[in-house]
Amino acid sequence: MKDDRIVASRLIALFLAGGLAFGYPLLALFNVPETVLGVPVLYAYLFGSWTILIALLVAIMPPRE
Repeated sequence: MKDDRIVASRLIALFLAGGLAFGYPLLALFNVPETVLGVPVLYAYLFGSWTILIALLVAIMPPRE
């Protein structure tokens, strides 16, 4: 029971972090006419953030029984 509450609270925190990561203020910071390895900074930020969120989700979720 305690593990379920810990997982639930971590998932809520991850949801809020994703909401902040893809919200207007941070997206505006990365909307610049520069490139990272030939990719626009905004696209690199979006792809990298999405990848990190998925990796954290995999780390948080318990394995199936």
